[in-house]
Amino acid sequence: MGNRSRCCFIFFLHLPPKIYTNMDKNEVREVIAKRVAKELKNGNVVNLGIGLPTLVPNYLPHDVELVLQSENGLLGVGPTPEAGKEEAHLVNAGGGYITARPGASAFSSAQSFAIIRGGHVDATILGAMQVDENGDLANWMIPGKLTPGMGGAMDLLVGAKHVIVAMEHMAKGAPKILKKCTLPLTAKGQVNLIITEMGVMEITPQGIVLKEIHPEFSVDEVQTATEATLIISPKLKSMAFSFT
Repeated sequence: MGNRSRCCFIFFLHLPPKIYTNMDKNEVREVIAKRVAKELKNGNVVNLGIGLPTLVPNYLPHDVELVLQSENGLLGVGPTPEAGKEEAHLVNAGGGYITARPGASAFSSAQSFAIIRGGHVDATILGAMQVDENGDLANWMIPGKLTPGMGGAMDLLVGAKHVIVAMEHMAKGAPKILKKCTLPLTAKGQVNLIITEMGVMEITPQGIVLKEIHPEFSVDEVQTATEATLIISPKLKSMAFSFT
């Protein structure tokens, strides 16, 4: 048999760089919730999204009392009830059990959304799958996967006076803060502030400004974990937390 030429193909798998942290998942969520709590003022009417945002009231200063709203029709939401003391008729928009504070008011879903659309909610705190440098947010579906629908997030994003996104900085090693969202949008240009375990970022007409950074990370590490190009504030400072 004659000589045969051989061809060898080499494939390179490009993986996103690993950002190392000493925090576990619970500590990451705690850091985010503590920092979000500093954005809220006494007497604010606040709507909390499901998941991580519901941790925020646990870290409010003692002199700050919020009026929590649930879009299914309650103003004056109280803490999560103890096991065995749940009231079947008191649930939030996500179906979780809640309590009602003294003086709370219950009303129809239509009235609840009139409060939101009328601009009477001071702040809403939501999670996100993606946020981009224009303040666009995607947090309701991944194409091809079953979803219950967009829900009240679209109203909260355009109706609340201040929109805070509280989320982990990356998902499975991929950035969540992008130049442009690739998932279906919940709303365009409505996000004011992004708070992650790595820092605090403000959406401005010029782009995303990194205002605070967690001392465990460097600016280069935060940028590496972010697809959008960050503008580094000349007054960049260490991330501040709220403790009770």
